[in-house]
Amino acid sequence: MTLPPSDGPQLTRRRLLALTGGLAAAASLAACGDDTGRPDASPGTGGPTGGGPTLQQWYHQYGEAGTQQAVQRYAEAYPDASVEVTWKPGDYDQAVAATLVTDKAPDVFEYGNGPTIDMIRSGQVVDLTDVFGNALGDFNPALVKRVSYQGRIWAVPQVMDMQLLFYRPSMFNAAGIAPPTTMDELLKAAEKLTNDKVKGLFLGNDGGASLMGGPMLRSAGFDYLTDSGSFGFDDPAAAKALATLRTLFTSGHLLLGAPSDWFAPDAFTQGLAAMQFTGLWNLPDISKALGSDFGVLPWPAMDGGSANVTIGAYGACVSAKSAHVDEAKKYVKWLWVDGTDKQIDFATSYGLHVPARQSIAREAEKLQSGAAAEAVQLAQRHGHAQSHLLWTPKSTTAFTDMMSRIVKNGADPVKEIAALKKIVDAELARVTA
Repeated sequence: MTLPPSDGPQLTRRRLLALTGGLAAAASLAACGDDTGRPDASPGTGGPTGGGPTLQQWYHQYGEAGTQQAVQRYAEAYPDASVEVTWKPGDYDQAVAATLVTDKAPDVFEYGNGPTIDMIRSGQVVDLTDVFGNALGDFNPALVKRVSYQGRIWAVPQVMDMQLLFYRPSMFNAAGIAPPTTMDELLKAAEKLTNDKVKGLFLGNDGGASLMGGPMLRSAGFDYLTDSGSFGFDDPAAAKALATLRTLFTSGHLLLGAPSDWFAPDAFTQGLAAMQFTGLWNLPDISKALGSDFGVLPWPAMDGGSANVTIGAYGACVSAKSAHVDEAKKYVKWLWVDGTDKQIDFATSYGLHVPARQSIAREAEKLQSGAAAEAVQLAQRHGHAQSHLLWTPKSTTAFTDMMSRIVKNGADPVKEIAALKKIVDAELARVTA
């Protein structure tokens, strides 16, 4: 995954979160770069390590410096098999999907938010429920729910990423206003904080069209799908929530056309916006640039809804075509269930992320104070998985297109939601037939 050099690399680990709200913005993201601002890691394949059978393990190409070396170290430390790590550049999702139907599928691979419903229903991945053991209750429940289907768990969440609203306390104090806790307060704050040098809010260069659909729905008490798996927002209140993004887009209070997009912290750290919706992974760079002059908030609630934090995690999966299924499951358990030291290292040594196990998140030194600790608490109180397992790529694309029409073109959200519902209902019928 690569991004244009001006954007920096940091979207690899967060590609799944880039898809929040249907962000198939995809030209840059589908290529899967990363957003740390560091150079892309070079592609490569690690040699076999350890003893016993040889296991093939795939990772997408993380751009953060040190990640490739870290996963190779983990593999080399495994005592019960030789683990051959493959670092996959390019369109990782497409490569995985194409390989899973062949005899060359890797034994272990990661996938954004766990395997797709089609992978599960076609028998391409192995049930991993028994891998968790007594640790199951320690994993973030929203992440576990996201990788569960028909009472079984199909992936082990690796480390959690989240999206939050960052704000500048100094700018709020100068304007004489408090950080927003409701959507009305957010709109008023964006207006109050906007002047000839600073915009009140940055939601991405498209005004949040590709990013904010999911958070807006949850803000109003909805989601893509209901808990029972049916279309989740065929309601006038949901249409009003999505229309709020159009209001912001035309208000003059949003930063548009920033040098970098929402996934990088530049607009916020350079003082171009008083608030920015972005990922926790940027916190180290924000702290370096601004010291203590920043805080984090959940996306605020509208009437009838709730504040929310979007969370996601790459999930470790085992291919059903593996010749060493039991050994592969044992390795996944060793690394992503029992390997607490490795989970802390992977989450906090390369950017900033959160271990999927809640007790381990509390142990991580870099997550124990300041805005990082607050972010962990917000995710535990307000965390929502970025999408439902039954929300398919086709539904995602249709939703993204709808959001662009609503936000950029002023299309009627009621009519747009009705048209989208037909597409999603057809997809739901297909995957549950």
